[in-house]
Amino acid sequence: MPFLSYAHVLELQQQLEGTRARVICAGSDEYAESIKRWSDTCEKEAGAVVKVTSTSEVSEVIRFAREHRIAFVVEAGGHSTTGSSASHGGIVISLSEMRKVLTDPASKTVCVQGGATWQDVNSSTAPYGLVVVGATSSHTGVGGSTLGGGYGWLTGRYGLIIDNLLSVRMVLADGSIVEASETTSPDLFWAVRGAGQAFGVVTELVFRAYDLKHHVFGGVLYFTSDKLPEIVQFANEFHRRMDDRSGLLVGFTAPPFMEETAVVAIPFYNGSRDEAERFFEPLMLAQPVKGQVDMMSYTKLNAIANVEPSPEGRKSLNGTNIPLPLDTDFMRDVYNQFDQVMKDYRRVGNSVLVFELLPYTHIIEVPLDATACANRGRYYNVGSVFCWQDPDMDHKMQTEQQAIITRIDQFGSRGQDEHHVVAYANYAGHNTDVKDIFGENLERLQQLKKIYDPNNVFRKWHDLLHLKTGSHSG
Repeated sequence: MPFLSYAHVLELQQQLEGTRARVICAGSDEYAESIKRWSDTCEKEAGAVVKVTSTSEVSEVIRFAREHRIAFVVEAGGHSTTGSSASHGGIVISLSEMRKVLTDPASKTVCVQGGATWQDVNSSTAPYGLVVVGATSSHTGVGGSTLGGGYGWLTGRYGLIIDNLLSVRMVLADGSIVEASETTSPDLFWAVRGAGQAFGVVTELVFRAYDLKHHVFGGVLYFTSDKLPEIVQFANEFHRRMDDRSGLLVGFTAPPFMEETAVVAIPFYNGSRDEAERFFEPLMLAQPVKGQVDMMSYTKLNAIANVEPSPEGRKSLNGTNIPLPLDTDFMRDVYNQFDQVMKDYRRVGNSVLVFELLPYTHIIEVPLDATACANRGRYYNVGSVFCWQDPDMDHKMQTEQQAIITRIDQFGSRGQDEHHVVAYANYAGHNTDVKDIFGENLERLQQLKKIYDPNNVFRKWHDLLHLKTGSHSG
Protein backbone atom coordinates (compact mmCIF):
# COMPACT_ATOMS: atom_id res chain seq x y z
CA MET A 1 0.00 0.00 0.00
CA PRO A 2 1.17 3.58 -0.65
CA PHE A 3 2.68 5.82 2.02
CA LEU A 4 0.07 7.82 3.93
CA SER A 5 -0.30 11.25 2.36
CA TYR A 6 0.02 14.44 4.37
CA ALA A 7 -3.50 15.35 3.28
CA HIS A 8 -4.77 12.19 4.96
CA VAL A 9 -2.77 13.01 8.09
CA LEU A 10 -4.49 16.39 8.28
CA GLU A 11 -7.88 14.82 7.64
CA LEU A 12 -7.29 12.28 10.40
CA GLN A 13 -6.25 15.03 12.81
CA GLN A 14 -9.42 16.90 11.97
CA GLN A 15 -11.57 13.82 12.52
CA LEU A 16 -9.99 13.29 15.95
CA GLU A 17 -10.37 16.94 16.94
CA GLY A 18 -12.00 17.21 20.35
CA THR A 19 -10.52 13.92 21.54
CA ARG A 20 -7.28 13.38 23.47
CA ALA A 21 -5.75 11.29 20.69
CA ARG A 22 -2.54 12.64 19.18
CA VAL A 23 -1.50 12.13 15.56
CA ILE A 24 2.27 12.00 15.18
CA CYS A 25 3.92 12.06 11.77
CA ALA A 26 7.39 12.55 10.29
CA GLY A 27 8.78 15.89 11.38
CA SER A 28 7.08 15.76 14.77
CA ASP A 29 9.35 15.86 17.82
CA GLU A 30 7.92 12.56 19.05
CA TYR A 31 8.08 10.70 15.74
CA ALA A 32 11.47 8.97 16.12
CA GLU A 33 10.59 7.76 19.60
CA SER A 34 7.08 6.67 18.59
CA ILE A 35 8.28 4.26 15.87
CA LYS A 36 10.90 2.64 18.11
CA ARG A 37 10.29 -0.98 19.00
CA TRP A 38 11.77 -3.45 21.48
CA SER A 39 13.63 -4.90 18.51
CA ASP A 40 15.26 -2.55 16.01
CA THR A 41 14.42 -5.11 13.29
CA CYS A 42 10.80 -3.99 13.61
CA GLU A 43 11.33 -0.26 13.27
CA LYS A 44 9.50 1.03 10.21
CA GLU A 45 8.66 4.53 9.01
CA ALA A 46 4.98 4.84 9.72
CA GLY A 47 2.79 7.27 7.84
CA ALA A 48 1.35 8.31 11.19
CA VAL A 49 1.33 7.07 14.76
CA VAL A 50 -1.91 7.74 16.59
CA LYS A 51 -1.55 7.71 20.37
CA VAL A 52 -5.07 6.88 21.47
CA THR A 53 -6.46 7.22 24.98
CA SER A 54 -9.84 5.51 24.72
CA THR A 55 -11.72 2.71 23.00
CA SER A 56 -13.83 5.21 21.08
CA GLU A 57 -10.69 6.82 19.64
CA VAL A 58 -9.46 3.40 18.48
CA SER A 59 -12.81 2.95 16.75
CA GLU A 60 -12.52 6.34 15.03
CA VAL A 61 -9.05 5.55 13.67
CA ILE A 62 -10.09 2.13 12.38
CA ARG A 63 -13.15 3.57 10.64
CA PHE A 64 -10.97 6.26 9.06
CA ALA A 65 -8.38 3.72 7.89
CA ARG A 66 -10.99 1.39 6.43
CA GLU A 67 -12.87 4.22 4.69
CA HIS A 68 -9.68 5.48 3.03
CA ARG A 69 -8.17 2.01 2.41
CA ILE A 70 -5.14 2.77 4.55
CA ALA A 71 -3.13 -0.07 6.12
CA PHE A 72 -3.01 -0.01 9.92
CA VAL A 73 -1.50 -2.03 12.74
CA VAL A 74 -1.79 -1.98 16.51
CA GLU A 75 1.04 -1.46 18.97
CA ALA A 76 0.45 -2.47 22.58
CA GLY A 77 3.59 -3.64 24.38
CA GLY A 78 5.57 -3.53 21.14
CA HIS A 79 7.47 -6.76 21.94
CA SER A 80 6.63 -8.57 18.72
CA THR A 81 9.75 -9.37 16.70
CA THR A 82 7.80 -10.27 13.54
CA GLY A 83 7.00 -6.65 12.76
CA SER A 84 3.30 -7.11 13.40
CA SER A 85 3.10 -3.91 15.45
CA ALA A 86 4.87 -1.71 12.90
CA SER A 87 3.78 -0.40 9.51
CA HIS A 88 5.70 1.08 6.60
CA GLY A 89 3.68 4.05 5.45
CA GLY A 90 0.46 3.10 7.20
CA ILE A 91 -1.15 4.03 10.50
CA VAL A 92 0.09 2.66 13.82
CA ILE A 93 -2.59 2.71 16.49
CA SER A 94 -0.50 3.01 19.64
CA LEU A 95 -2.06 1.92 22.94
CA SER A 96 1.03 3.08 24.84
CA GLU A 97 -0.97 5.74 26.71
CA MET A 98 -3.76 3.33 27.62
CA ARG A 99 -2.02 1.79 30.64
CA LYS A 100 -4.49 2.30 33.45
CA VAL A 101 -5.08 -0.61 35.82
CA LEU A 102 -7.98 -0.71 38.28
CA THR A 103 -7.88 -3.32 41.05
CA ASP A 104 -11.09 -4.09 42.90
CA PRO A 105 -10.11 -5.95 46.09
CA ALA A 106 -13.74 -6.65 47.00
CA SER A 107 -14.50 -8.67 43.85
CA LYS A 108 -10.86 -9.68 43.30
CA THR A 109 -10.97 -8.49 39.73
CA VAL A 110 -8.51 -6.32 37.84
CA CYS A 111 -9.42 -4.19 34.81
CA VAL A 112 -6.45 -3.49 32.57
CA GLN A 113 -6.18 -1.21 29.56
CA GLY A 114 -4.71 -2.73 26.42
CA GLY A 115 -1.41 -0.84 26.49
CA ALA A 116 -0.40 -1.84 30.02
CA THR A 117 2.55 -4.02 30.94
CA TRP A 118 2.57 -6.66 33.65
CA GLN A 119 4.65 -4.25 35.74
CA ASP A 120 1.70 -1.85 35.62
CA VAL A 121 -0.58 -4.66 36.79
CA ASN A 122 1.75 -5.73 39.60
CA SER A 123 2.04 -2.14 40.83
CA SER A 124 -1.75 -1.93 41.07
CA THR A 125 -2.44 -5.29 42.70
CA ALA A 126 0.47 -5.50 45.17
CA PRO A 127 -0.90 -2.96 47.70
CA TYR A 128 -3.96 -5.20 48.12
CA GLY A 129 -1.96 -8.42 48.49
CA LEU A 130 -3.34 -9.65 45.17
CA VAL A 131 -1.77 -11.04 42.01
CA VAL A 132 -2.93 -11.81 38.49
CA VAL A 133 -1.57 -14.73 36.48
CA GLY A 134 0.78 -12.83 34.19
CA ALA A 135 3.78 -13.49 31.96
CA THR A 136 7.15 -14.61 33.34
CA SER A 137 8.62 -11.18 32.55
CA SER A 138 7.03 -7.96 33.72
CA HIS A 139 8.13 -5.67 30.89
CA THR A 140 5.98 -7.48 28.32
CA GLY A 141 2.59 -6.14 27.30
CA VAL A 142 -0.55 -7.54 28.90
CA GLY A 143 -2.60 -7.65 25.72
CA GLY A 144 -0.16 -9.50 23.50
CA SER A 145 0.94 -12.08 26.05
CA THR A 146 -2.65 -12.76 27.14
CA LEU A 147 -4.37 -13.09 23.78
CA GLY A 148 -2.03 -15.82 22.56
CA GLY A 149 -2.69 -17.98 25.63
CA GLY A 150 -0.29 -16.78 28.27
CA TYR A 151 2.13 -18.61 30.57
CA GLY A 152 3.55 -17.32 33.84
CA TRP A 153 4.94 -18.19 37.24
CA LEU A 154 1.46 -18.79 38.62
CA THR A 155 0.36 -21.04 35.74
CA GLY A 156 1.15 -24.15 37.77
CA ARG A 157 -1.48 -23.18 40.33
CA TYR A 158 -4.06 -21.33 38.22
CA GLY A 159 -3.59 -22.29 34.57
CA LEU A 160 -2.98 -20.09 31.54
CA ILE A 161 -3.49 -16.34 31.59
CA ILE A 162 -6.56 -16.76 29.37
CA ASP A 163 -8.02 -19.22 31.87
CA ASN A 164 -8.21 -16.30 34.28
CA LEU A 165 -9.57 -13.78 31.77
CA LEU A 166 -13.16 -12.81 32.55
CA SER A 167 -14.00 -10.41 29.72
CA VAL A 168 -12.59 -8.07 27.11
CA ARG A 169 -13.66 -4.88 25.40
CA MET A 170 -12.53 -4.67 21.82
CA VAL A 171 -12.89 -2.89 18.51
CA LEU A 172 -13.67 -5.03 15.48
CA ALA A 173 -12.54 -4.54 11.88
CA ASP A 174 -15.59 -2.40 11.02
CA GLY A 175 -14.93 -0.08 13.97
CA SER A 176 -17.74 -1.43 16.14
CA ILE A 177 -17.10 -1.75 19.87
CA VAL A 178 -18.07 -5.01 21.55
CA GLU A 179 -17.84 -6.71 24.93
CA ALA A 180 -16.98 -10.40 24.98
CA SER A 181 -17.25 -12.84 27.87
CA GLU A 182 -18.68 -16.27 28.64
CA THR A 183 -22.18 -14.76 28.54
CA THR A 184 -21.81 -11.93 26.00
CA SER A 185 -20.58 -12.85 22.50
CA PRO A 186 -19.27 -16.17 23.83
CA ASP A 187 -18.09 -17.34 20.41
CA LEU A 188 -15.92 -14.25 20.06
CA PHE A 189 -14.65 -14.72 23.61
CA TRP A 190 -13.71 -18.27 22.68
CA ALA A 191 -11.65 -16.97 19.76
CA VAL A 192 -10.08 -14.15 21.76
CA ARG A 193 -8.63 -16.64 24.24
CA GLY A 194 -5.78 -17.86 22.08
CA ALA A 195 -6.16 -15.90 18.84
CA GLY A 196 -7.39 -12.50 19.99
CA GLN A 197 -4.99 -10.42 17.92
CA ALA A 198 -6.49 -11.89 14.77
CA PHE A 199 -9.99 -10.60 15.62
CA GLY A 200 -9.64 -6.99 16.67
CA VAL A 201 -8.07 -4.46 19.00
CA VAL A 202 -8.54 -5.41 22.63
CA THR A 203 -8.61 -2.18 24.63
CA GLU A 204 -9.64 -3.52 28.06
CA LEU A 205 -9.19 -6.87 29.79
CA VAL A 206 -10.72 -8.00 33.08
CA PHE A 207 -8.87 -10.66 35.07
CA ARG A 208 -9.55 -12.74 38.13
CA ALA A 209 -7.06 -11.99 40.93
CA TYR A 210 -5.76 -14.16 43.75
CA ASP A 211 -4.46 -13.56 47.25
CA LEU A 212 -0.68 -13.50 47.56
CA LYS A 213 0.31 -11.53 50.64
CA HIS A 214 3.57 -13.35 51.37
CA HIS A 215 6.91 -13.30 49.58
CA VAL A 216 7.85 -15.98 47.07
CA PHE A 217 11.14 -17.78 46.43
CA GLY A 218 13.16 -17.10 43.34
CA GLY A 219 16.35 -15.88 41.75
CA VAL A 220 18.83 -16.50 38.93
CA LEU A 221 21.64 -19.05 39.07
CA TYR A 222 24.51 -19.41 36.59
CA PHE A 223 26.41 -22.67 36.15
CA THR A 224 29.42 -23.72 34.12
CA SER A 225 28.72 -26.14 31.30
CA ASP A 226 30.22 -29.13 33.12
CA LYS A 227 27.22 -28.95 35.48
CA LEU A 228 24.76 -29.52 32.64
CA PRO A 229 24.15 -33.23 33.47
CA GLU A 230 23.18 -32.30 37.03
CA ILE A 231 20.87 -29.54 35.81
CA VAL A 232 19.21 -31.89 33.33
CA GLN A 233 18.78 -34.49 36.05
CA PHE A 234 17.07 -31.95 38.29
CA ALA A 235 14.84 -30.73 35.44
CA ASN A 236 13.63 -34.29 34.96
CA GLU A 237 13.09 -34.64 38.71
CA PHE A 238 11.17 -31.35 38.67
CA HIS A 239 8.93 -32.77 35.96
CA ARG A 240 8.24 -35.92 37.97
CA ARG A 241 7.29 -33.94 41.09
CA MET A 242 4.92 -31.58 39.22
CA ASP A 243 4.31 -29.32 42.24
CA ASP A 244 1.76 -26.70 41.19
CA ARG A 245 3.40 -24.08 43.41
CA SER A 246 6.66 -24.25 41.48
CA GLY A 247 8.24 -23.14 38.25
CA LEU A 248 11.66 -23.48 36.67
CA LEU A 249 13.31 -21.93 33.64
CA VAL A 250 16.46 -23.71 32.47
CA GLY A 251 18.54 -22.62 29.54
CA PHE A 252 21.63 -21.02 28.09
CA THR A 253 22.98 -17.48 27.82
CA ALA A 254 26.40 -15.79 27.55
CA PRO A 255 26.72 -13.24 30.37
CA PRO A 256 29.72 -10.88 30.28
CA PHE A 257 30.95 -12.03 33.70
CA MET A 258 31.59 -15.60 32.51
CA GLU A 259 34.24 -16.80 30.07
CA GLU A 260 32.00 -19.48 28.63
CA THR A 261 28.34 -19.80 27.70
CA ALA A 262 26.45 -20.38 30.93
CA VAL A 263 23.76 -22.82 31.91
CA VAL A 264 21.17 -20.64 33.64
CA ALA A 265 18.35 -21.60 35.97
CA ILE A 266 15.53 -19.43 37.33
CA PRO A 267 13.66 -21.23 40.11
CA PHE A 268 10.29 -20.16 41.51
CA TYR A 269 8.36 -21.42 44.50
CA ASN A 270 5.15 -20.06 45.99
CA GLY A 271 5.70 -21.25 49.53
CA SER A 272 7.94 -20.88 52.57
CA ARG A 273 11.71 -20.62 52.39
CA ASP A 274 12.10 -24.04 54.01
CA GLU A 275 9.78 -25.68 51.49
CA ALA A 276 11.49 -23.94 48.59
CA GLU A 277 15.01 -24.80 49.70
CA ARG A 278 14.08 -28.44 50.18
CA PHE A 279 12.44 -28.53 46.76
CA PHE A 280 15.40 -26.93 44.96
CA GLU A 281 18.17 -28.46 47.09
CA PRO A 282 19.59 -30.59 44.23
CA LEU A 283 19.87 -27.46 42.09
CA MET A 284 21.77 -25.59 44.80
CA LEU A 285 24.07 -28.56 45.37
CA ALA A 286 25.19 -28.21 41.75
CA GLN A 287 27.17 -25.18 42.96
CA PRO A 288 26.32 -22.19 40.77
CA VAL A 289 29.25 -19.88 40.04
CA LYS A 290 27.14 -16.75 40.29
CA GLY A 291 23.64 -15.62 41.19
CA GLN A 292 21.47 -15.95 44.23
CA VAL A 293 18.04 -17.00 45.36
CA ASP A 294 15.97 -15.44 48.12
CA MET A 295 12.49 -14.67 49.32
CA MET A 296 11.13 -11.60 47.53
CA SER A 297 7.93 -9.91 46.47
CA TYR A 298 6.12 -11.32 43.47
CA THR A 299 6.65 -7.94 41.75
CA LYS A 300 10.43 -8.25 42.10
CA LEU A 301 10.38 -11.90 41.09
CA ASN A 302 8.37 -11.08 37.98
CA ALA A 303 11.12 -8.73 36.74
CA ILE A 304 13.94 -11.28 37.01
CA ALA A 305 13.39 -12.81 33.57
CA ASN A 306 13.18 -9.49 31.72
CA VAL A 307 15.44 -9.71 28.68
CA GLU A 308 17.85 -6.82 28.34
CA PRO A 309 18.95 -4.68 26.59
CA SER A 310 15.72 -2.79 26.24
CA PRO A 311 14.92 -1.15 23.92
CA GLU A 312 18.28 -1.03 22.10
CA GLY A 313 19.37 -3.67 19.64
CA ARG A 314 17.97 -6.21 17.23
CA LYS A 315 16.06 -9.23 18.46
CA SER A 316 14.25 -12.31 17.21
CA LEU A 317 11.79 -14.42 19.19
CA ASN A 318 11.14 -18.03 18.27
CA GLY A 319 10.12 -21.22 20.00
CA THR A 320 8.64 -24.70 20.07
CA ASN A 321 7.60 -27.16 22.77
CA ILE A 322 9.01 -30.36 24.18
CA PRO A 323 7.95 -33.24 26.43
CA LEU A 324 10.13 -34.40 29.30
CA PRO A 325 12.25 -36.21 30.35
CA LEU A 326 15.17 -34.47 28.71
CA ASP A 327 18.16 -36.41 27.44
CA THR A 328 21.59 -35.24 28.60
CA ASP A 329 23.28 -35.91 25.25
CA PHE A 330 20.54 -34.01 23.44
CA MET A 331 20.87 -31.05 25.81
CA ARG A 332 24.64 -31.10 25.35
CA ASP A 333 24.13 -30.93 21.57
CA VAL A 334 21.76 -27.95 21.94
CA TYR A 335 24.20 -26.24 24.29
CA ASN A 336 27.06 -26.74 21.83
CA GLN A 337 24.98 -25.38 18.96
CA PHE A 338 23.99 -22.30 20.97
CA ASP A 339 27.54 -21.87 22.29
CA GLN A 340 28.93 -21.91 18.76
CA VAL A 341 26.68 -18.99 17.80
CA MET A 342 27.84 -17.08 20.88
CA LYS A 343 31.49 -17.68 19.86
CA ASP A 344 31.10 -16.96 16.15
CA TYR A 345 29.38 -13.57 16.34
CA ARG A 346 30.03 -10.31 18.13
CA ARG A 347 27.72 -8.65 20.68
CA VAL A 348 25.18 -11.47 20.86
CA GLY A 349 25.68 -12.38 24.53
CA ASN A 350 22.27 -11.15 25.65
CA SER A 351 20.69 -13.96 23.64
CA VAL A 352 18.92 -16.63 25.64
CA LEU A 353 17.40 -20.06 25.01
CA VAL A 354 15.05 -21.25 27.75
CA PHE A 355 13.12 -24.42 28.54
CA GLU A 356 10.09 -23.18 30.47
CA LEU A 357 9.11 -25.82 33.00
CA LEU A 358 5.78 -24.50 34.22
CA PRO A 359 3.58 -27.32 35.58
CA TYR A 360 0.81 -28.17 33.12
CA THR A 361 -1.60 -29.98 35.48
CA HIS A 362 -4.21 -27.21 35.40
CA ILE A 363 -3.54 -26.34 31.75
CA ILE A 364 -4.62 -29.78 30.54
CA GLU A 365 -7.67 -29.84 32.81
CA VAL A 366 -9.22 -27.37 30.38
CA PRO A 367 -10.48 -29.20 27.25
CA LEU A 368 -8.55 -28.45 24.07
CA ASP A 369 -11.66 -27.01 22.40
CA ALA A 370 -12.73 -24.87 25.39
CA THR A 371 -10.68 -21.92 24.10
CA ALA A 372 -8.94 -21.17 20.81
CA CYS A 373 -5.54 -21.86 22.39
CA ALA A 374 -4.43 -25.32 21.30
CA ASN A 375 -1.16 -25.33 23.20
CA ARG A 376 -2.44 -27.54 26.00
CA GLY A 377 -0.59 -30.77 26.48
CA ARG A 378 1.89 -32.74 28.53
CA TYR A 379 4.82 -30.69 27.33
CA TYR A 380 6.63 -27.44 28.02
CA ASN A 381 7.40 -24.39 25.91
CA VAL A 382 10.89 -23.61 24.70
CA GLY A 383 11.49 -19.94 23.96
CA SER A 384 14.50 -18.16 22.52
CA VAL A 385 15.38 -14.52 22.13
CA PHE A 386 18.41 -13.87 19.94
CA CYS A 387 19.95 -10.40 20.36
CA TRP A 388 22.48 -8.69 18.09
CA GLN A 389 23.45 -5.22 16.85
CA ASP A 390 24.55 -5.39 13.21
CA PRO A 391 21.69 -5.14 10.63
CA ASP A 392 23.80 -7.18 8.20
CA MET A 393 23.46 -10.15 10.57
CA ASP A 394 19.65 -10.24 10.51
CA HIS A 395 19.26 -13.21 8.18
CA LYS A 396 22.19 -15.12 9.66
CA MET A 397 20.99 -14.79 13.26
CA GLN A 398 17.44 -15.79 12.41
CA THR A 399 18.75 -18.78 10.45
CA GLU A 400 20.96 -19.88 13.35
CA GLN A 401 18.06 -19.48 15.77
CA GLN A 402 15.71 -21.47 13.56
CA ALA A 403 18.25 -24.27 13.25
CA ILE A 404 18.35 -24.67 17.03
CA ILE A 405 14.56 -24.54 17.34
CA THR A 406 14.23 -27.15 14.57
CA ARG A 407 16.70 -29.40 16.39
CA ILE A 408 14.63 -29.14 19.59
CA ASP A 409 11.39 -29.64 17.68
CA GLN A 410 12.69 -32.84 16.10
CA PHE A 411 13.61 -34.24 19.51
CA GLY A 412 10.35 -33.07 21.06
CA SER A 413 8.09 -34.55 18.39
CA ARG A 414 9.02 -38.12 19.29
CA GLY A 415 5.96 -40.05 20.38
CA GLN A 416 3.64 -37.02 20.46
CA ASP A 417 -0.04 -37.69 19.82
CA GLU A 418 -1.99 -36.40 16.82
CA HIS A 419 -3.40 -33.47 18.80
CA HIS A 420 0.04 -32.06 19.52
CA VAL A 421 0.65 -28.57 18.14
CA VAL A 422 4.14 -27.54 17.15
CA ALA A 423 4.39 -24.12 18.76
CA TYR A 424 2.86 -21.67 21.17
CA ALA A 425 1.24 -18.80 19.26
CA ASN A 426 3.18 -16.09 21.09
CA TYR A 427 6.53 -17.72 20.23
CA ALA A 428 5.79 -18.94 16.72
CA GLY A 429 7.38 -16.99 13.90
CA HIS A 430 5.65 -16.15 10.64
CA ASN A 431 7.19 -19.21 9.01
CA THR A 432 5.04 -21.46 11.19
CA ASP A 433 1.93 -22.89 9.58
CA VAL A 434 -1.20 -21.78 11.44
CA LYS A 435 -2.40 -25.40 11.47
CA ASP A 436 0.65 -26.21 13.59
CA ILE A 437 -0.32 -23.46 16.06
CA PHE A 438 -4.08 -23.92 16.39
CA GLY A 439 -4.51 -27.57 15.42
CA GLU A 440 -8.10 -28.77 15.48
CA ASN A 441 -9.32 -25.34 16.61
CA LEU A 442 -8.28 -23.72 13.33
CA GLU A 443 -11.43 -24.63 11.42
CA ARG A 444 -13.71 -22.96 13.97
CA LEU A 445 -11.39 -19.94 14.11
CA GLN A 446 -11.63 -19.58 10.34
CA GLN A 447 -15.43 -19.73 10.48
CA LEU A 448 -15.53 -17.04 13.16
CA LYS A 449 -13.00 -14.98 11.26
CA LYS A 450 -15.40 -14.78 8.33
CA ILE A 451 -18.06 -13.42 10.68
CA TYR A 452 -16.02 -10.90 12.68
CA ASP A 453 -13.30 -9.98 10.19
CA PRO A 454 -14.46 -11.12 6.72
CA ASN A 455 -11.89 -8.98 4.90
CA ASN A 456 -9.03 -10.40 6.98
CA VAL A 457 -7.98 -6.96 8.21
CA PHE A 458 -6.27 -8.36 11.30
CA ARG A 459 -3.76 -10.67 9.63
CA LYS A 460 -0.42 -9.25 10.79
CA TRP A 461 -0.07 -11.53 13.84
CA HIS A 462 -0.90 -14.97 12.39
CA ASP A 463 -2.94 -15.06 9.20
CA LEU A 464 -5.70 -17.53 10.03
CA LEU A 465 -7.00 -17.75 6.48
CA HIS A 466 -3.76 -18.82 4.84
CA LEU A 467 -1.78 -21.98 5.35
CA LYS A 468 1.42 -20.01 5.60
CA THR A 469 1.38 -16.78 7.60
CA GLY A 470 3.31 -13.63 6.86
CA SER A 471 2.19 -13.30 3.22
CA HIS A 472 1.00 -9.73 3.77
CA SER A 473 2.84 -6.62 4.81
CA GLY A 474 1.55 -3.34 6.15
